[in-house]
Amino acid sequence: MHKVDLSKYNVRSDLIIESESKDYIKDSYDEGSVHVDYIQLDNKNVLKKKKGDYITISFQDITDSNNFNKVLKILNKELKRILELSKIKSNFKCLIIGLGNNKSTPDSLGYETLKNIIVTRHLYEIGDVDREYRNVSILEPNVLGNTGIESKDIIMGVVKETKPDFLIAIDSLSAGSIDRVQKTIQITNTGIHPGSGIGNNRGEISYETIKLPVIAIGIPTVVSSAVIVNDTLNYLMKKISYHKNNYSKDKLVLSSNINYLKEEKELSRKEKEELLGLVGSLNEDDMKELIFEVLNPIGYNLIVTTKEIDFIIEKLGKLLGEALNECLHETKK
Repeated sequence: MHKVDLSKYNVRSDLIIESESKDYIKDSYDEGSVHVDYIQLDNKNVLKKKKGDYITISFQDITDSNNFNKVLKILNKELKRILELSKIKSNFKCLIIGLGNNKSTPDSLGYETLKNIIVTRHLYEIGDVDREYRNVSILEPNVLGNTGIESKDIIMGVVKETKPDFLIAIDSLSAGSIDRVQKTIQITNTGIHPGSGIGNNRGEISYETIKLPVIAIGIPTVVSSAVIVNDTLNYLMKKISYHKNNYSKDKLVLSSNINYLKEEKELSRKEKEELLGLVGSLNEDDMKELIFEVLNPIGYNLIVTTKEIDFIIEKLGKLLGEALNECLHETKK
C-alpha cells in the first residue's frame, strides 16, 4: 500500500476529540450517559490546533425530556467553565452569532439557537434592566453564497457599531465518525473557521481577527461518505468478533437486541484477511486513506446527515438556547 497524502483529500472532522488528543486531556468525568473531556493546548502541541481550552460533551440522546435536561445541566456547567477560563466577567456585553445557512437544515444550528435566545441589548438602550440579565444581542450573518459578504466582515461591522465585550459563535460541524453525529458538543475559546468541516473555509472568527474573546460552540450534524464506509467496515469486524466470542450465549437472543459495539476482542489480522482479503490487512489509518482515495477523485465522498435532522436540529437549537440563557443571564439559581 503506497502512502497517500490525505491533506489533498480533506479529512473532514472539526472535533478536537477525534484527533490524537488523549495526552492533552486535563479532566474527564461522567454523569450518567453523558461524558465530558476538557483539553488544554499550548503553543507547542503537536495536534496543529490553536492554543486554548476545548470542552467536549458526548451524549446519546436528547429527544426525551429526561435526557434533554441531563445534557442541559452539564452544558450549562461547562459554559460557565469556559467563561471563567476566558476571564469573561458578569457585566461583559455579549454578541451571539448564529453562523450557517438557514435554508439548509443541517447547517441551520446557529439560526435555530438564536430563536431561543433572550435578547436584552435594546432594553439597556432605553432604560434600566434587572441585574440578573446580561446585555445580550444576536446576529445571523448567513453565508457568503446568500449575502455576497463574508460572515467575518459582517461581524466586524456590527462589532464596531455595537461594541460588545465578547462573542459567542454557534455553528454546525462535521464529524470524523458516525457515532458523534448530533451527539457531541464542542466548546472552545479559540475561535472558529465557518465552513471548514465541508471544505469551504471562510474567514476566521477569533481574537486574532475580531480583537475580542470568541467562544465557539459547535455540534456535528454531517459526516462524509468515506467516514461512513470506514466505520461500517469496522462495525462489520466488531460484529463478527462478537458472534465468534459469544455464539453459545446468543443462540436465543434476537440479533437486533445485541450491542456488539461493546466487544473488546478484535479479530486477528489473519481473520481480517480471510474476511476482506488484502483490504483486511490494512491498519486503521491505511484503511481510511484507501477509502478517501477511492471516493474523493470521482466526487462520491458525499456529505450526509440523518433522516431525523429537522427534528434533531430544532431540539439542539433549543438545548443551546436554554443553556446560554441560564448561563449568561443567571436567572436560575
